[in-house]
Amino acid sequence: MAKISQAASLLLPLLILLLIKPSRAAGGISIYWGQNGNEGTLAETCATGRYAYVNIAFLNKFGNSQTPEMNLAGHCNPAGGGCTGVSGGIRSCQKQGIKVLLSLGGGIGNYTLASKGDARNVADYLWNNFLGGQSSSRPLGDAVLDGVDFDIEQGSALYWEDLARFLSKYGNRGRKVYLAAAPQCPFPDRNLGTALNTGLFDYVWVQFYNNRPCQYSSGNTTNLLNSWNRWTSSIDAGKIFLGLPAAPSAAGSGYVPPDVLTSQILPVIKKSPEYGGVMLWSKFWDDQNGYSPSIISSV
Repeated sequence: MAKISQAASLLLPLLILLLIKPSRAAGGISIYWGQNGNEGTLAETCATGRYAYVNIAFLNKFGNSQTPEMNLAGHCNPAGGGCTGVSGGIRSCQKQGIKVLLSLGGGIGNYTLASKGDARNVADYLWNNFLGGQSSSRPLGDAVLDGVDFDIEQGSALYWEDLARFLSKYGNRGRKVYLAAAPQCPFPDRNLGTALNTGLFDYVWVQFYNNRPCQYSSGNTTNLLNSWNRWTSSIDAGKIFLGLPAAPSAAGSGYVPPDVLTSQILPVIKKSPEYGGVMLWSKFWDDQNGYSPSIISSV
């Protein structure tokens, strides 16, 4: 018995070290789908096994008493129920543990919130037509999405925090409503700064592109890393993601070659407790360039 105890005492410090050793941050890839009919179906997107989150883009007309409208480019026409078949893809993704969110806004559209009451009305519409509520005119069919992504790139900066609060409260009805946001990298974001201060967002995929002061360019990672540090130290969010174009042509600027990302950027930002992974724009460009397969083992 004494010998066993002595051996155990020798092993104890090693076991303690193993238990307290910090685990390496593991992230996922978030992708935007819906803006090019040549990027495959939603089900095919999730079947690649490369993505942990899919944002269906975009609901690009809503608010200010407008009749909401979706634009899914060449995939289907939401008007008249043309996209209800997407429900099958949503369920297929969710069965694989992939979260599927509806993205609001985008670079082209007509959206704004005119008041707190308007934000409440939009939240009600989203709940009944895409989340856990009931409506006879659900554009994507009867599948229940996991949450809502705020990709607010134009219009007024007002009342987005109210929309976030109203949507979050719907999660009290039994199924959590995940909230995501895609702010630009200049801090604070002009449109979503106030909303992000609510602390309600589970995922924040910051767009580190089309913004030269805070993106990668010409072999220089300093601006991007400084901006990353500013974001991760300044907002209260579940996880923060590095948003990048999946190909040089996917954005006006800010493309990061995969080898630079995996060798010079990811090893640094993965030290952040807030690190959640990488967001890519978009599925079409990822297919063209093979970006996610080249980085997924490092994310």
